Amino acid sequence: MFWPGYVPIFGSGQCRLTERSEASLNATVHRSMNEIDPALWRAYFGESDPFLRWDFLHGLESTGCTTSQSGWQPAHIQLDRSGSTLGFVPAYVKGHSYGEYVFDWSWAEAWQRMGLEYYPKLVTAVPFTPATGQRLWHDAAHHNALSDVVYGVQALCSSLAVSSWHVLFLERAQSDELVDLGMPQRLTTQFHWFNRGYRDFEDFLARFNSRKRKNLRRERDQIARQGLVLETKKGGDITPENWRFFHRCYQTTYAKRSGHGGYLTDAFFTEACPTLGETPVMVLASCAGEPVAAALFFEGGDTLYGRYWGCLAEFDYLHFEACYYRGIEYCINAGLSRFDPGAQGEHKIQRGFEPVLTYSNHWIVDERFSDAVAQFAAQECDHVRAYQQEATTLLPFKLDSP
Repeated sequence: MFWPGYVPIFGSGQCRLTERSEASLNATVHRSMNEIDPALWRAYFGESDPFLRWDFLHGLESTGCTTSQSGWQPAHIQLDRSGSTLGFVPAYVKGHSYGEYVFDWSWAEAWQRMGLEYYPKLVTAVPFTPATGQRLWHDAAHHNALSDVVYGVQALCSSLAVSSWHVLFLERAQSDELVDLGMPQRLTTQFHWFNRGYRDFEDFLARFNSRKRKNLRRERDQIARQGLVLETKKGGDITPENWRFFHRCYQTTYAKRSGHGGYLTDAFFTEACPTLGETPVMVLASCAGEPVAAALFFEGGDTLYGRYWGCLAEFDYLHFEACYYRGIEYCINAGLSRFDPGAQGEHKIQRGFEPVLTYSNHWIVDERFSDAVAQFAAQECDHVRAYQQEATTLLPFKLDSP
């Protein structure tokens, strides 16, 4: 699929940045994951985060999801000093704001009103994936390494001719560090499930107040009454036919919601995902022996991530069963600590998903806009924190202190 905001291809290469210490800082921009040794990538980012794995990002790229034509041009930044790597920043030069889940369309409009171009911009994120994780690696053995990495990326922005740099869905500790380095913080709210040592799903339901517990049981009972049968598969047990069917489901969801076939290609599901080992988890629903719906999750570390869903026919409460309740059961059975079912969705609260804050940081090249963006972000953070606190009061159980 081609999106508005085509990003012109620029070459990979190295450049020497302005010195601010005795040894110069050199930047290399990698236009493809193929230019990066998978073993080195694993050394920097590990493999516990399924979306930061080399093979996941390479799969997005090799199947046409992250390209200059799609408006997600890979521009992974390696920063070296005195022959050793100081930092590494996964990044993309973007010609639009689709697939990010941290919305800045109003910023682009403000640039346009001033007769300026907001795109292209530089984004450090996992494409199409609003899941929190590590976003910048720096060598902690070097004094001020993170500061130097941030400086290096900002200096490089001029060479890339971008308007801004956005670091999305990073861990809070690193986000707070970026605030100290002059990158204003934005907040959003998601709804996550936490495993508090539950023996099974009924043990989880025991925390609910009586009325909410009854409602949730009624929703689950409706699944069998509609003749639906659900099955959970993992990794190598997911067949090529399952992957092809899932892509149909994925396209159906996007066609209904957005009028297009989605950001991810058929090849991503049928060719890239089967190479991810035991990371993918798929819930398949059938009726009268025919597949009718599917939900896709990814497991990493102590967390299950719910990502995509689709249904070829309408069934009451099937979305909740396939996307939420089966995910909770999987976490309990696998001993996982957390279930991140994806962005948005206040309806998750009454089903036991707790409001949590997510973090992003932003740097604007043009100083005429940077103060306004910082002020906007501060005001927005106040509103988001107030919303999270209010949403917490709507949970179907009393939230214990951590």
